[in-house]
Formats: sequence, structure tokens, C-alpha cells
Amino acid sequence: MEKLIKVVCLILGGGAGSRLYPLTSIRSKPAVPIAGKYRLIDIPISNCLHSGIRRIFVLTQYNSRSLNAHIKNTYHFDNFSYAFVDIIAAEQRPGSEKWFQGTSDAVKQTLPHLAGHDYDYILILSGDQLYQMDLREFVNKHVESDAEISIATLPVNKSDASGFGIMKVNSTGFIEKFVEKPSPQELVNWVSPVGAREKAQGKEYLASMGIYVFNKETLNRMFEEYPNFTDFGKEIIPTAINAGTKVKGYSYTGYWTDIGTIKSYFDANLDLAEVMPQFNLFENDKLIYTRARMLPPTKFSGNTSLKGSVISEGCIINAKEIERCIIGNRAKIGDGTVMKNCIFFGNDYYETLEEILKSKTGILMAIGKNGHFENCIIDKDVRIGDNVKIIGNKKMPDIETENYCIRDGIVIVKKGAVIPDGTVIMI
Repeated sequence: MEKLIKVVCLILGGGAGSRLYPLTSIRSKPAVPIAGKYRLIDIPISNCLHSGIRRIFVLTQYNSRSLNAHIKNTYHFDNFSYAFVDIIAAEQRPGSEKWFQGTSDAVKQTLPHLAGHDYDYILILSGDQLYQMDLREFVNKHVESDAEISIATLPVNKSDASGFGIMKVNSTGFIEKFVEKPSPQELVNWVSPVGAREKAQGKEYLASMGIYVFNKETLNRMFEEYPNFTDFGKEIIPTAINAGTKVKGYSYTGYWTDIGTIKSYFDANLDLAEVMPQFNLFENDKLIYTRARMLPPTKFSGNTSLKGSVISEGCIINAKEIERCIIGNRAKIGDGTVMKNCIFFGNDYYETLEEILKSKTGILMAIGKNGHFENCIIDKDVRIGDNVKIIGNKKMPDIETENYCIRDGIVIVKKGAVIPDGTVIMI
């Protein structure tokens, strides 16, 4: 009989998410919408559920209200299983008056909450990455190799390697050395054995994905021996390797991206609108789970030209043209409007006739008529008037106003912003 592997999963809710501002001004990174109808946190949770890992804790701290509400409203299991997705918020308590100080500190402060659970291994994931991985296989490989720590690694080329923690892996797959964000000059000594396809692509460097499996005893020992350490990548992992701990690399060769900046978020979203996206939402056995909102189907009321876009539920769209866009739930877009290379989060609710009549702005909670939008991220519940033109461009400087920001040439309209008729934002 196959031995039961007892594992719990901790998903890190992330820090302040300053590089994703203003999307993180009122929500945590894992709560940021992705692909129209989902949240980023749905990705690691769905990976766990498809892998048969059903004891999941989400560690939250910054701007966690919407994330907590999403998890509470989404992940329900029957009364006859031990499955759960629970939230553990940073807290002050006797002996610990500080909030989470880093990735490993968050896990260390969480361990007392696991005392009532029977487990031998802890799977640690990030709440703001886009990938599809068989996490059960990852855990099984860890157990079979008799490792104490396993790290999921991604083959990268020389130009990308300097942005990651890079592992030096031997012929048996164990990690011998680790360096954080090496310079291009250092990389000559950091080539690892990789597959033939990756080698042909120049991807001979193994980058940490920030996905770990720890033996319970190993993690407790590390916390006891190094009580001042707060981060896995910068402190716990390199110290463990240098101390001779058996640290195994698990090579993952599928699609993975870290949603760390506005630009990476924008690109990863719009790639989902491609004919053959790198991240496939349409696989029977890898569907992404999210909150079931019971919304009506989307309605196109005019002669809309729709090209290569993802449209979520409950929308009312009269636009002239939508091309390579991601449109969220309950979005409303007026007659004659053109949208290209845009992400529109949609609305949290439908305005009633009474609310419309009482509105002080005189502008509907929608994108108005005869507008033109390119290279934009438009957050929820915005009121954009008629004849508005917003066109992002790489030549635009980074700025912030009351209603919008510009980052990397992308114009981000803030949640709840009011943009009057005839507004022009472009160069």
C-alpha cells in the first residue's frame, strides 16, 4: 500500500505590492484580478486542488479585506472531508509584537496555528504567480529523493538570470550552491545540467521560483538555529545549502511568470487573449476555480467588432471595436468606443435607476460613448464620460494624479475614478 504523504500548504499573501501600485492601493497582490473573472490567488489554490492538496492556509497582511472576502466566498468543501482553505492574518500576540517581516518570518509566525494538524511536509507557494504545476509530483519527488528541502527551479537564459536567485545543481539534482541575482560576469560558473531543449535555447541557469517543500523537522530546526532570519531566498535557503542540508532542485519547464510589476502584469494578461496563449485557461483537468457569481451572459447590443479578446460574465457592450482586450465582470462600454490592448476590470455591481438619477457626477458607472483607449488598465467601478481618449505610450513619463497613474507607458485608471467628458490623456 502506498504511503500517505501528509502535507499542508502555506500560500504567502505578499507584501505591500508597491511595484503593482495603484492596483494594490486598495487590495493585496493576490487579490488583483487576472483574466477578467479571476483573482491571482485562484492560481496557486487551483494548482493545489488539482494536485490533491486540500489543506491550504493563505497568509495575509496588507490590504487583505478583499482577499479574505474572496476566499471566504469561493472555497467551500463538503462536511465529510478534511479539505479547507483558511486565512491566517498577521497578528500581534505575546512574544511577538511585529507583523510579518519577510517570507520565512511569515511562515515562522504561522507555525503555532498548525499545531493541531498532522503533517510531515510543508509546501510553500507564492500568491502572485501565474503557472500550472502538478504540485503532488513536486512533493512526491521531494520525498523519494530523501531531501530535506526542495526548490522548484526554472531554466532561464543569461539575460534573465541576473534577476533571480540562481542554483548550481549537480548531476543528481541536488543543489550545491546558491547566489542571489548574480552579475553577468559571475554567470560563467553557474551553468547547471538541463534538458536538450533548454540547452539549445541557452537556458542553462536554474532560477528559484520561490516554491518550496520543507520537511517539518528541517524547517523547525532552521527557525531555532537562525531566529533572526526573515527571508527564504536571501537567508534560509543559502544558509541551508552552505551548511550541508540536503536541498533538491525540481526542474519545471512549463510557463511561469511572477506578477511583480505593472508591465509584467499587463503583458501576462494580454497574452491570455492570444490564439495560443502561454497559460491555457481552457484545459478540462486544469480549470481555474473562482467565485461563482451567477451573472447573466454577456450581451453585445451593437455592431461590435471583436478581435482576440477575453470577455467575462454579465457585460453589456455596445463598443465599435474591441481588440486584444481583457474585459472583467459587469463591464459596460458605450456606443462607438474603441479599445485596443486594454484591461478593464468591470464593475462590482450594477447601478440601479435610482442610483443613476441620484448620481452627483452625471456620468454612468461605465466607459462612455465614442471613446478611444489603448494600452490602458482600467480598474473597477470607474465613471468615464463620452468622447474620452486615453492612449498609453512608452514615451510617457511616470506620473500620478487623483484619477490615474502612468507606469511604463501604461495608463492605469484608478478604482472609482471619475473621468469627465472629452478628457484626453496621450502624447
